Amino acid sequence: MVSINKTAAGATFAIKVHPRAKKNAITAEIGDALKVSLTTPPVEGRANDACIEFFAKILKVPRSSVTIASGQTSRNKVIRVAGVTGQYVQDRLSGCTPPVSEHAAQEPL
Repeated sequence: MVSINKTAAGATFAIKVHPRAKKNAITAEIGDALKVSLTTPPVEGRANDACIEFFAKILKVPRSSVTIASGQTSRNKVIRVAGVTGQYVQDRLSGCTPPVSEHAAQEPL
């Protein structure tokens, strides 16, 4: 389950970005982070801009409300969303994450 952290200004959550993908999508949950595929390459901040735009659309908030709190140059990032509750973010993201299969949820032998 993705960990949504409450802050004084809104909420934060972790992601792992997969650039140069076929489409923009949330493809999986990796531990407490979301795996996010983006079509843009990680050149000159374009993937960061695409990431902000992607989450602004999913969360239905202004683009200015979404920032990258940490991980500007890394695939592992923390997204900050201002002006919303953690519950709001959880509700919006729950409809976008793929279901966890029984096989993936089982402990390895």
